Amino acid sequence: MTENNTETPEDIAAVPDHSDVAIFGERESEVRSYSRNWPEVFDTAKGVRITTESGEQYLDFFGGAGALNYGHNDDDMKAALLEHIERDGITHSLDKFTVAKRRFLQSFSDKILEPRGLDYKVMFPGPTGTNAVESALKLARKVTGREAILNFTNSFHGMTLGSLSVTGNSMKRAGAGIPLVHATPMPYDNYFGGITEDFQWMERVLEDSGSGINRPAAVIVECVQGEGGINAARAEWLKALSELCKRQDILLIIDDVQMGCGRTGEFFSFEFAGIKPDIVTLSKSIGGYGLPLAVTLFRKDLDVWAAGEHNGTFRGNNLAFATAAVAIEKYWSDDKLQNHTLENGKWLREFFGKLVEKHPEELELRGRGMAFGIAFLKRPELAEEALAECFNRKLLVETAGPNDEVIKFLAPLVITRDELEEGSKICAEVIDELLSK
Repeated sequence: MTENNTETPEDIAAVPDHSDVAIFGERESEVRSYSRNWPEVFDTAKGVRITTESGEQYLDFFGGAGALNYGHNDDDMKAALLEHIERDGITHSLDKFTVAKRRFLQSFSDKILEPRGLDYKVMFPGPTGTNAVESALKLARKVTGREAILNFTNSFHGMTLGSLSVTGNSMKRAGAGIPLVHATPMPYDNYFGGITEDFQWMERVLEDSGSGINRPAAVIVECVQGEGGINAARAEWLKALSELCKRQDILLIIDDVQMGCGRTGEFFSFEFAGIKPDIVTLSKSIGGYGLPLAVTLFRKDLDVWAAGEHNGTFRGNNLAFATAAVAIEKYWSDDKLQNHTLENGKWLREFFGKLVEKHPEELELRGRGMAFGIAFLKRPELAEEALAECFNRKLLVETAGPNDEVIKFLAPLVITRDELEEGSKICAEVIDELLSK
Protein backbone atom coordinates (compact mmCIF):
# COMPACT_ATOMS: atom_id res chain seq x y z
CA MET A 1 0.00 0.00 0.00
CA THR A 2 1.20 3.54 -0.71
CA GLU A 3 1.06 6.28 1.88
CA ASN A 4 -2.12 7.79 0.39
CA ASN A 5 -3.91 4.43 0.73
CA THR A 6 -4.14 3.79 -3.02
CA GLU A 7 -3.40 0.29 -4.28
CA THR A 8 -0.62 -0.35 -6.76
CA PRO A 9 -0.98 -3.06 -9.45
CA GLU A 10 1.45 -5.17 -7.42
CA ASP A 11 -0.73 -4.84 -4.32
CA ILE A 12 -3.82 -5.92 -6.25
CA ALA A 13 -1.99 -8.90 -7.73
CA ALA A 14 -0.91 -9.99 -4.25
CA VAL A 15 -4.49 -10.15 -2.94
CA PRO A 16 -5.86 -13.70 -3.19
CA ASP A 17 -8.80 -14.07 -5.56
CA HIS A 18 -11.29 -15.88 -3.34
CA SER A 19 -13.64 -16.46 -6.26
CA ASP A 20 -11.03 -18.72 -7.84
CA VAL A 21 -11.83 -22.42 -7.47
CA ALA A 22 -8.37 -23.60 -8.49
CA ILE A 23 -7.28 -24.26 -4.91
CA PHE A 24 -10.03 -26.86 -4.51
CA GLY A 25 -8.79 -28.84 -7.49
CA GLU A 26 -5.17 -28.47 -6.46
CA ARG A 27 -5.50 -29.34 -2.78
CA GLU A 28 -8.79 -31.07 -2.05
CA SER A 29 -8.99 -34.82 -2.55
CA GLU A 30 -10.65 -36.34 -5.60
CA VAL A 31 -13.12 -37.96 -3.20
CA ARG A 32 -15.17 -34.74 -3.15
CA SER A 33 -18.57 -35.21 -4.80
CA TYR A 34 -21.22 -32.55 -4.14
CA SER A 35 -18.97 -29.81 -5.48
CA ARG A 36 -18.84 -31.64 -8.80
CA ASN A 37 -22.61 -31.40 -9.13
CA TRP A 38 -22.78 -27.82 -7.84
CA PRO A 39 -19.62 -26.03 -9.04
CA GLU A 40 -20.17 -22.81 -7.11
CA VAL A 41 -18.47 -21.25 -4.09
CA PHE A 42 -21.16 -20.85 -1.44
CA ASP A 43 -20.87 -18.20 1.23
CA THR A 44 -24.02 -17.51 3.27
CA ALA A 45 -27.33 -19.23 3.96
CA LYS A 46 -30.62 -18.45 5.65
CA GLY A 47 -33.75 -20.54 5.96
CA VAL A 48 -34.04 -22.56 2.75
CA ARG A 49 -31.74 -20.43 0.59
CA ILE A 50 -27.98 -20.52 0.02
CA THR A 51 -26.05 -17.62 -1.51
CA THR A 52 -22.78 -17.81 -3.43
CA GLU A 53 -19.91 -15.39 -2.98
CA SER A 54 -20.98 -13.69 -6.22
CA GLY A 55 -24.50 -13.15 -4.84
CA GLU A 56 -26.37 -15.89 -6.72
CA GLN A 57 -29.13 -17.42 -4.59
CA TYR A 58 -30.19 -21.08 -4.67
CA LEU A 59 -33.26 -22.74 -3.21
CA ASP A 60 -32.04 -25.62 -1.05
CA PHE A 61 -33.96 -28.89 -1.41
CA PHE A 62 -30.83 -30.78 -0.32
CA GLY A 63 -30.84 -29.65 3.30
CA GLY A 64 -27.33 -30.73 4.20
CA ALA A 65 -28.22 -34.35 3.34
CA GLY A 66 -30.74 -34.25 6.18
CA ALA A 67 -28.65 -32.29 8.70
CA LEU A 68 -30.66 -29.08 8.29
CA ASN A 69 -34.25 -30.03 9.06
CA TYR A 70 -34.73 -26.65 10.74
CA GLY A 71 -33.13 -24.67 7.92
CA HIS A 72 -29.97 -22.61 7.74
CA ASN A 73 -29.06 -20.32 10.64
CA ASP A 74 -32.24 -20.50 12.70
CA ASP A 75 -32.38 -17.25 14.70
CA ASP A 76 -33.02 -18.83 18.10
CA MET A 77 -30.35 -21.49 17.71
CA LYS A 78 -27.88 -18.89 16.48
CA ALA A 79 -28.60 -16.74 19.52
CA ALA A 80 -28.01 -19.69 21.85
CA LEU A 81 -24.79 -20.56 20.05
CA LEU A 82 -23.46 -17.01 20.20
CA GLU A 83 -24.45 -16.66 23.86
CA HIS A 84 -22.59 -19.88 24.68
CA ILE A 85 -19.47 -18.67 22.89
CA GLU A 86 -19.60 -15.13 24.28
CA ARG A 87 -19.72 -16.35 27.88
CA ASP A 88 -16.81 -18.71 27.21
CA GLY A 89 -19.04 -21.74 27.60
CA ILE A 90 -17.08 -24.97 27.47
CA THR A 91 -16.85 -26.31 23.92
CA HIS A 92 -14.99 -29.60 24.26
CA SER A 93 -15.76 -31.83 27.23
CA LEU A 94 -15.56 -35.49 26.16
CA ASP A 95 -18.10 -37.10 28.53
CA LYS A 96 -17.77 -34.73 31.48
CA PHE A 97 -20.96 -33.31 32.98
CA THR A 98 -21.71 -29.87 31.52
CA VAL A 99 -24.51 -27.34 31.73
CA ALA A 100 -25.18 -27.60 28.00
CA LYS A 101 -25.36 -31.40 28.04
CA ARG A 102 -27.69 -31.35 31.04
CA ARG A 103 -30.10 -29.01 29.26
CA PHE A 104 -30.04 -31.17 26.13
CA LEU A 105 -30.66 -34.40 28.05
CA GLN A 106 -33.49 -32.83 30.05
CA SER A 107 -35.15 -31.38 26.95
CA PHE A 108 -34.75 -34.63 25.03
CA SER A 109 -36.21 -36.59 27.93
CA ASP A 110 -39.12 -34.20 28.55
CA LYS A 111 -40.10 -33.44 24.95
CA ILE A 112 -39.11 -36.54 22.99
CA LEU A 113 -38.70 -39.70 25.07
CA GLU A 114 -41.26 -39.45 27.88
CA PRO A 115 -44.24 -38.36 25.74
CA ARG A 116 -43.62 -41.41 23.53
CA GLY A 117 -43.19 -43.85 26.39
CA LEU A 118 -39.57 -44.53 25.44
CA ASP A 119 -37.39 -45.26 28.46
CA TYR A 120 -34.06 -45.21 26.62
CA LYS A 121 -30.58 -44.55 27.91
CA VAL A 122 -28.71 -41.96 25.82
CA MET A 123 -25.15 -42.57 24.65
CA PHE A 124 -22.92 -40.04 22.91
CA PRO A 125 -20.73 -42.17 20.62
CA GLY A 126 -19.04 -39.38 18.63
CA PRO A 127 -19.94 -36.65 16.17
CA THR A 128 -21.35 -38.58 13.21
CA GLY A 129 -24.04 -41.04 12.21
CA THR A 130 -21.59 -43.81 11.48
CA ASN A 131 -20.24 -43.46 15.05
CA ALA A 132 -23.76 -44.13 16.29
CA VAL A 133 -24.18 -47.15 14.02
CA GLU A 134 -20.81 -48.60 15.03
CA SER A 135 -21.73 -48.32 18.71
CA ALA A 136 -25.14 -49.90 18.08
CA LEU A 137 -23.61 -52.91 16.32
CA LYS A 138 -20.93 -53.25 18.98
CA LEU A 139 -23.49 -53.10 21.80
CA ALA A 140 -25.77 -55.66 20.14
CA ARG A 141 -22.89 -58.11 19.83
CA LYS A 142 -21.80 -57.52 23.41
CA VAL A 143 -25.30 -58.05 24.80
CA THR A 144 -26.12 -61.19 22.80
CA GLY A 145 -22.70 -62.77 22.43
CA ARG A 146 -23.41 -63.24 18.72
CA GLU A 147 -21.55 -61.80 15.73
CA ALA A 148 -23.91 -61.75 12.75
CA ILE A 149 -26.09 -58.79 11.77
CA LEU A 150 -28.99 -58.86 9.31
CA ASN A 151 -29.27 -55.82 7.07
CA PHE A 152 -31.32 -55.04 3.96
CA THR A 153 -30.90 -54.53 0.25
CA ASN A 154 -30.19 -50.90 -0.76
CA SER A 155 -29.37 -49.98 2.81
CA PHE A 156 -26.87 -47.30 3.80
CA HIS A 157 -25.51 -47.01 7.33
CA GLY A 158 -22.19 -45.18 7.07
CA MET A 159 -18.66 -45.29 5.69
CA THR A 160 -16.62 -46.84 8.50
CA LEU A 161 -15.96 -50.58 8.33
CA GLY A 162 -18.71 -51.83 10.62
CA SER A 163 -21.29 -49.55 9.06
CA LEU A 164 -20.11 -50.47 5.55
CA SER A 165 -20.53 -54.15 6.37
CA VAL A 166 -24.28 -53.59 6.78
CA THR A 167 -24.55 -51.26 3.77
CA GLY A 168 -25.91 -52.56 0.48
CA ASN A 169 -24.32 -50.24 -2.09
CA SER A 170 -21.55 -52.15 -3.89
CA MET A 171 -19.53 -49.06 -4.86
CA LYS A 172 -19.36 -47.85 -1.28
CA ARG A 173 -18.62 -51.35 0.03
CA ALA A 174 -15.75 -51.74 -2.43
CA GLY A 175 -14.05 -48.72 -0.90
CA ALA A 176 -13.33 -50.74 2.25
CA GLY A 177 -10.54 -52.63 0.50
CA ILE A 178 -11.08 -55.73 2.65
CA PRO A 179 -13.83 -58.34 2.97
CA LEU A 180 -16.82 -57.05 4.93
CA VAL A 181 -18.02 -59.90 7.10
CA HIS A 182 -20.57 -60.88 9.76
CA ALA A 183 -23.50 -59.28 7.92
CA THR A 184 -26.20 -60.93 5.81
CA PRO A 185 -28.40 -58.85 3.48
CA MET A 186 -32.12 -59.57 3.32
CA PRO A 187 -34.70 -58.13 0.87
CA TYR A 188 -36.22 -54.82 1.95
CA ASP A 189 -39.96 -54.23 1.82
CA ASN A 190 -41.28 -54.58 -1.75
CA TYR A 191 -37.86 -55.60 -3.08
CA PHE A 192 -39.57 -58.33 -5.09
CA GLY A 193 -42.53 -56.16 -5.98
CA GLY A 194 -44.69 -57.67 -3.26
CA ILE A 195 -44.54 -61.12 -4.86
CA THR A 196 -43.16 -63.04 -1.89
CA GLU A 197 -44.36 -63.43 1.67
CA ASP A 198 -42.41 -60.94 3.75
CA PHE A 199 -41.00 -62.89 6.68
CA GLN A 200 -42.17 -66.50 6.57
CA TRP A 201 -39.13 -67.58 4.60
CA MET A 202 -36.79 -65.51 6.79
CA GLU A 203 -38.07 -67.16 9.93
CA ARG A 204 -37.66 -70.56 8.35
CA VAL A 205 -34.07 -69.73 7.37
CA LEU A 206 -33.28 -68.57 10.90
CA GLU A 207 -34.69 -71.75 12.42
CA ASP A 208 -33.11 -74.13 9.90
CA SER A 209 -29.73 -75.42 11.09
CA GLY A 210 -28.90 -76.22 7.48
CA SER A 211 -29.51 -72.72 6.11
CA GLY A 212 -25.95 -71.56 6.69
CA ILE A 213 -27.15 -68.44 8.51
CA ASN A 214 -26.26 -68.12 12.17
CA ARG A 215 -28.72 -66.50 14.54
CA PRO A 216 -27.87 -62.80 14.40
CA ALA A 217 -27.25 -60.40 17.23
CA ALA A 218 -29.42 -57.77 15.59
CA VAL A 219 -31.33 -56.58 12.57
CA ILE A 220 -30.58 -53.03 11.41
CA VAL A 221 -33.05 -51.20 9.19
CA GLU A 222 -34.03 -47.75 7.92
CA CYS A 223 -37.76 -47.07 7.92
CA VAL A 224 -37.17 -44.99 4.79
CA GLN A 225 -34.01 -45.73 2.87
CA GLY A 226 -32.46 -42.39 1.97
CA GLU A 227 -29.33 -43.14 -0.04
CA GLY A 228 -30.93 -46.37 -1.26
CA GLY A 229 -33.61 -44.55 -3.25
CA ILE A 230 -36.23 -43.14 -0.82
CA ASN A 231 -37.76 -46.58 -0.36
CA ALA A 232 -40.39 -46.40 2.39
CA ALA A 233 -41.25 -49.50 4.39
CA ARG A 234 -44.92 -50.12 5.13
CA ALA A 235 -46.13 -50.02 8.73
CA GLU A 236 -47.24 -53.65 8.54
CA TRP A 237 -43.82 -54.72 7.27
CA LEU A 238 -42.05 -52.96 10.12
CA LYS A 239 -44.48 -54.46 12.64
CA ALA A 240 -43.86 -57.93 11.25
CA LEU A 241 -40.10 -57.36 11.42
CA SER A 242 -40.36 -56.19 15.03
CA GLU A 243 -42.45 -59.23 15.97
CA LEU A 244 -39.99 -61.55 14.23
CA CYS A 245 -37.12 -60.05 16.21
CA LYS A 246 -38.99 -60.56 19.48
CA ARG A 247 -39.82 -64.19 18.67
CA GLN A 248 -36.26 -64.95 17.64
CA ASP A 249 -34.58 -62.99 20.47
CA ILE A 250 -32.89 -60.64 17.99
CA LEU A 251 -32.30 -56.98 18.78
CA LEU A 252 -33.96 -54.48 16.45
CA ILE A 253 -31.86 -51.45 15.52
CA ILE A 254 -33.57 -48.56 13.74
CA ASP A 255 -31.13 -46.31 11.91
CA ASP A 256 -32.80 -42.89 12.13
CA VAL A 257 -29.67 -40.90 11.33
CA GLN A 258 -31.22 -39.31 8.24
CA MET A 259 -34.92 -39.99 8.67
CA GLY A 260 -35.25 -39.03 12.33
CA CYS A 261 -35.84 -35.60 13.88
CA GLY A 262 -39.15 -35.16 12.07
CA ARG A 263 -38.19 -35.94 8.48
CA THR A 264 -41.16 -38.27 7.99
CA GLY A 265 -43.52 -36.22 10.17
CA GLU A 266 -43.23 -37.67 13.66
CA PHE A 267 -39.92 -37.24 15.46
CA PHE A 268 -38.89 -40.87 14.95
CA SER A 269 -39.57 -42.51 11.60
CA PHE A 270 -40.77 -45.71 13.30
CA GLU A 271 -43.57 -44.13 15.33
CA PHE A 272 -46.24 -44.57 12.65
CA ALA A 273 -45.73 -48.35 12.82
CA GLY A 274 -46.37 -48.50 16.56
CA ILE A 275 -43.10 -50.28 17.32
CA LYS A 276 -40.44 -49.71 19.97
CA PRO A 277 -36.96 -50.65 18.73
CA ASP A 278 -34.32 -51.95 21.10
CA ILE A 279 -31.68 -49.54 19.78
CA VAL A 280 -32.01 -46.30 17.77
CA THR A 281 -29.32 -44.21 16.10
CA LEU A 282 -29.68 -40.46 15.55
CA SER A 283 -27.39 -37.83 14.06
CA LYS A 284 -27.58 -35.18 11.30
CA SER A 285 -30.43 -32.90 12.48
CA ILE A 286 -30.25 -33.88 16.15
CA GLY A 287 -27.79 -30.99 16.58
CA GLY A 288 -30.40 -28.59 15.23
CA TYR A 289 -28.03 -26.12 13.63
CA GLY A 290 -26.02 -28.47 11.43
CA LEU A 291 -23.31 -28.97 14.06
CA PRO A 292 -21.85 -32.48 14.52
CA LEU A 293 -23.70 -34.58 17.09
CA ALA A 294 -24.83 -38.20 17.30
CA VAL A 295 -26.68 -40.24 19.90
CA THR A 296 -27.36 -43.91 20.35
CA LEU A 297 -30.50 -44.80 22.28
CA PHE A 298 -31.16 -48.19 23.85
CA ARG A 299 -33.28 -49.98 26.41
CA LYS A 300 -31.96 -49.55 29.94
CA ASP A 301 -31.39 -53.27 30.39
CA LEU A 302 -29.03 -53.21 27.40
CA ASP A 303 -26.72 -50.69 29.07
CA VAL A 304 -23.97 -53.22 29.80
CA TRP A 305 -21.03 -51.03 28.82
CA ALA A 306 -18.06 -50.88 31.16
CA ALA A 307 -16.84 -47.35 31.86
CA GLY A 308 -14.85 -46.10 28.87
CA GLU A 309 -15.39 -49.31 26.90
CA HIS A 310 -16.62 -47.28 23.93
CA ASN A 311 -15.43 -43.71 23.73
CA GLY A 312 -14.36 -40.90 21.40
CA THR A 313 -12.63 -37.55 21.70
CA PHE A 314 -15.43 -35.53 20.11
CA ARG A 315 -18.45 -37.03 21.83
CA GLY A 316 -18.98 -33.91 23.95
CA ASN A 317 -19.75 -31.14 21.44
CA ASN A 318 -21.26 -28.52 23.72
CA LEU A 319 -21.95 -26.09 20.88
CA ALA A 320 -24.21 -28.76 19.39
CA PHE A 321 -25.79 -29.48 22.79
CA ALA A 322 -26.70 -25.80 23.05
CA THR A 323 -28.39 -25.64 19.66
CA ALA A 324 -29.94 -29.11 19.95
CA ALA A 325 -31.77 -28.16 23.14
CA VAL A 326 -33.22 -25.08 21.47
CA ALA A 327 -34.31 -27.12 18.45
CA ILE A 328 -36.18 -29.58 20.64
CA GLU A 329 -37.79 -26.93 22.82
CA LYS A 330 -38.77 -24.74 19.86
CA TYR A 331 -40.04 -27.35 17.43
CA TRP A 332 -41.14 -30.33 19.56
CA SER A 333 -43.10 -28.73 22.39
CA ASP A 334 -46.22 -29.15 20.23
CA ASP A 335 -47.24 -30.87 16.99
CA LYS A 336 -47.10 -27.84 14.68
CA LEU A 337 -43.93 -28.87 12.84
CA GLN A 338 -45.13 -32.47 12.58
CA ASN A 339 -48.42 -31.40 11.02
CA HIS A 340 -46.67 -28.92 8.73
CA THR A 341 -44.35 -31.69 7.52
CA LEU A 342 -47.19 -34.13 6.89
CA GLU A 343 -49.23 -31.51 5.04
CA ASN A 344 -46.29 -30.54 2.85
CA GLY A 345 -45.53 -34.19 2.15
CA LYS A 346 -49.12 -34.72 1.08
CA TRP A 347 -48.93 -31.66 -1.17
CA LEU A 348 -45.76 -32.98 -2.83
CA ARG A 349 -47.46 -36.27 -3.65
CA GLU A 350 -50.48 -34.53 -5.10
CA PHE A 351 -48.40 -32.06 -7.12
CA PHE A 352 -45.98 -34.58 -8.59
CA GLY A 353 -48.76 -37.14 -8.91
CA LYS A 354 -50.01 -35.10 -11.87
CA LEU A 355 -46.60 -35.46 -13.50
CA VAL A 356 -46.70 -39.23 -12.94
CA GLU A 357 -50.15 -39.35 -14.55
CA LYS A 358 -48.63 -37.69 -17.61
CA HIS A 359 -45.65 -40.11 -17.67
CA PRO A 360 -46.97 -43.24 -15.89
CA GLU A 361 -44.42 -45.66 -17.31
CA GLU A 362 -41.47 -43.36 -16.71
CA LEU A 363 -41.90 -42.09 -13.15
CA GLU A 364 -42.67 -43.36 -9.66
CA LEU A 365 -43.12 -41.37 -6.44
CA ARG A 366 -41.42 -42.61 -3.28
CA GLY A 367 -41.02 -41.72 0.36
CA ARG A 368 -43.00 -40.49 3.33
CA GLY A 369 -43.49 -37.05 4.80
CA MET A 370 -40.74 -34.72 3.62
CA ALA A 371 -38.48 -37.58 2.58
CA PHE A 372 -39.57 -37.49 -1.04
CA GLY A 373 -38.29 -39.09 -4.21
CA ILE A 374 -39.09 -39.17 -7.92
CA ALA A 375 -37.72 -42.31 -9.58
CA PHE A 376 -36.93 -42.59 -13.29
CA LEU A 377 -38.02 -46.14 -14.08
CA LYS A 378 -36.97 -46.60 -17.70
CA ARG A 379 -34.21 -44.03 -18.19
CA PRO A 380 -32.31 -43.76 -14.91
CA GLU A 381 -29.64 -41.56 -16.48
CA LEU A 382 -32.18 -38.73 -16.72
CA ALA A 383 -32.03 -38.20 -12.95
CA GLU A 384 -28.48 -36.85 -13.20
CA GLU A 385 -29.50 -34.64 -16.12
CA ALA A 386 -32.42 -33.34 -14.06
CA LEU A 387 -30.10 -32.59 -11.14
CA ALA A 388 -27.80 -30.57 -13.40
CA GLU A 389 -30.64 -28.62 -15.00
CA CYS A 390 -32.24 -27.89 -11.62
CA PHE A 391 -28.91 -26.44 -10.56
CA ASN A 392 -28.87 -24.26 -13.67
CA ARG A 393 -32.27 -22.96 -12.57
CA LYS A 394 -31.04 -22.24 -9.02
CA LEU A 395 -32.45 -25.31 -7.26
CA LEU A 396 -30.34 -27.81 -5.31
CA VAL A 397 -31.53 -31.42 -5.37
CA GLU A 398 -29.68 -34.70 -4.93
CA THR A 399 -29.91 -38.11 -6.56
CA ALA A 400 -30.21 -41.43 -4.74
CA GLY A 401 -30.71 -45.11 -5.48
CA PRO A 402 -28.35 -47.87 -6.65
CA ASN A 403 -28.13 -46.27 -10.09
CA ASP A 404 -28.65 -42.66 -8.98
CA GLU A 405 -32.05 -42.94 -10.64
CA VAL A 406 -34.06 -41.04 -8.01
CA ILE A 407 -34.38 -37.28 -7.54
CA LYS A 408 -34.27 -36.87 -3.77
CA PHE A 409 -35.84 -34.01 -1.81
CA LEU A 410 -34.65 -33.35 1.76
CA ALA A 411 -35.77 -29.73 1.96
CA PRO A 412 -35.73 -28.15 5.43
CA LEU A 413 -38.93 -28.98 7.29
CA VAL A 414 -39.53 -25.32 8.06
CA ILE A 415 -39.99 -24.53 4.36
CA THR A 416 -43.08 -22.46 3.55
CA ARG A 417 -45.68 -23.66 1.06
CA ASP A 418 -44.67 -20.87 -1.33
CA GLU A 419 -41.03 -21.97 -1.21
CA LEU A 420 -42.03 -25.60 -1.63
CA GLU A 421 -44.15 -24.74 -4.66
CA GLU A 422 -41.37 -22.62 -6.15
CA GLY A 423 -38.82 -25.43 -6.06
CA SER A 424 -41.29 -28.15 -7.01
CA LYS A 425 -42.40 -26.25 -10.11
CA ILE A 426 -38.78 -25.88 -11.23
CA CYS A 427 -38.13 -29.59 -10.76
CA ALA A 428 -41.39 -30.65 -12.43
CA GLU A 429 -40.69 -28.45 -15.44
CA VAL A 430 -37.20 -29.91 -15.79
CA ILE A 431 -38.44 -33.50 -15.57
CA ASP A 432 -41.30 -32.90 -17.99
CA GLU A 433 -38.94 -31.32 -20.52
CA LEU A 434 -36.48 -34.23 -20.29
CA LEU A 435 -39.20 -36.85 -20.70
CA SER A 436 -40.83 -34.98 -23.58
CA LYS A 437 -37.70 -34.86 -25.74
